[in-house]
Amino acid sequence: MKKLINNPETVVEEMLEGMVRAFPQYVRKLEGYNVIVRADAPVKGKVALVSGGGSGHEPSHAGYVGRGMLDAGVAGAVFTSPTPDQIFEAIKAVDGGAGVLLIIKNYTGDVMNFEMAREMAQMEGIQVASVTVNDDVAVENSTYTVGRRGIAGTVFVHKIAGAKAQAGGMLEEVKAVAEKVIKNVRSMGMALTPCIVPAAGKPNFTLSEDEMEIGMGIHGEPGTMRTKLMKANEVVDHLMSKILADLPVESGDEVAVMVNGLGGTPLMELLILNRKASQILEDKGIKVYRTYVGEFMTSLEMAGASITLLKLDDELKSLLDAPADTPAFKQL
Repeated sequence: MKKLINNPETVVEEMLEGMVRAFPQYVRKLEGYNVIVRADAPVKGKVALVSGGGSGHEPSHAGYVGRGMLDAGVAGAVFTSPTPDQIFEAIKAVDGGAGVLLIIKNYTGDVMNFEMAREMAQMEGIQVASVTVNDDVAVENSTYTVGRRGIAGTVFVHKIAGAKAQAGGMLEEVKAVAEKVIKNVRSMGMALTPCIVPAAGKPNFTLSEDEMEIGMGIHGEPGTMRTKLMKANEVVDHLMSKILADLPVESGDEVAVMVNGLGGTPLMELLILNRKASQILEDKGIKVYRTYVGEFMTSLEMAGASITLLKLDDELKSLLDAPADTPAFKQL
């Protein structure tokens, strides 16, 4: 294992300390907990957004804490759900009196622990609602889930629900627009290499030099098929065909596109993937309203990528266009 770390047992704590030292104008860490909150939290009168999950997916989720997106990001151990106590502390820290929305990726541990924290907060008199993101079209059930996994499409939920909250939306309104995004977002990914969880010290699965896996999850969950290496255009054809078969989109519709790197994929290659995705949409008469290319939800050093499409209407376009200012996502 070659990693720039000090101790596998302290990677999360040291990462979060490094983040706070880099971006003190945006965030602070809750004392005693691996929780990042807005530097100005709680924001009185604004619905607060809390998300999180296992570490190793940076910049998700703490990187999206800031104006126009999340109020708190809860960091579990690498690829491990945060505990209910962590999530509960995050909820208390950011509640500004207008309620809190939990944005949960659909993994069994995440769902269970966030829901437990929601119940704990409600017992304290805090108004809490939740949504669960399940944008991965690759498989219906996986190693860690009942139903579809939540992957990079979650970032669109953060952005759009965050904009609605920033604009003064009530909790029911923020939840409703988050659910609209979930209904209209689809993703699928692939991997060229495994990754190494620091505490394990060895790859979490194996791929031969001439192999790739299609439909791979962000924790190394099995995909839909293992195949010989394909060219970039062939990969995009496969991913896009699965996404478009599941998303109710047709000629004349508008979409946002996210081409997301999993941690070990050069921007050069992500842009090549985007080129083909854009061509496919153009050929179908589907207009690309906004494109995001980069690393939004990674899997440590895994080489690979995912593609996400979000079908847009006027409300979603307006909220997608709204300003955001966070360490990892900035939009004027």
